[in-house]
Amino acid sequence: MTGSTPSSVRSSTSRQTPVETLVVCEAAGRTFGKGNVAVVAVHEVSCTITSTSRIALLGPSGSGKSTLLQLMAGLDQPTSGTIAWPAWPGGPFQDPSRAGVIFQGLSLIPGLTAAENVAFPLLLQGVEDREAMSRARGSLALLDIGALGDKLPDELSGGQAQRVATARVVTSGPRLIFADEPTGQLDHVSGERVIDVLLEAAAHLGAGLVVSTHDSTVAARLDEQWRMRDGQLVVTT
Repeated sequence: MTGSTPSSVRSSTSRQTPVETLVVCEAAGRTFGKGNVAVVAVHEVSCTITSTSRIALLGPSGSGKSTLLQLMAGLDQPTSGTIAWPAWPGGPFQDPSRAGVIFQGLSLIPGLTAAENVAFPLLLQGVEDREAMSRARGSLALLDIGALGDKLPDELSGGQAQRVATARVVTSGPRLIFADEPTGQLDHVSGERVIDVLLEAAAHLGAGLVVSTHDSTVAARLDEQWRMRDGQLVVTT
């Protein structure tokens, strides 16, 4: 990847820390429903994510990728097995700077502008209003949507909203980044830029990165390719 570390990311404290184990899944499973209508979305997945992990999670629609991401992010609980976050015994979401999730669906706050959406996690962390907005606008510019800072979510296309959501996660400086199909609604050039930003932010912040994708070109840019099939993690390379 080319280019220097963006100012919106540089403004966070640089983290030169030893490799940390962030997520450990031990035979983790998630079943929805019971009895004859039970659906096994994730079946006995065991894996580890560290602060240097750069993982592409591949698999067809319905293979369990999104469910596994939500489990690893602490947004859902396994119905079998265990998931632990050794660095954060209470889970990743007790502190908004621990984990960031870019959802496949739209997740912006309707009443806030694009810049205000990006700045919101910083305000929760106690960053002063002016500094938070400056960093938010810097991240939007980094993703080539600086001109959209004053737009409301319903004035954005799906792809634009997805890039705003990416900017929001990057700006908050998390230790663990999960991205569910972050390039799914983007053209090739915009998608490449999103992956540039995610990789750059993860390297600077010392953050683990897991990207769910159908795109083999996106997967090739990450260090490991994990594959899901019928709820099982069948291949890790």
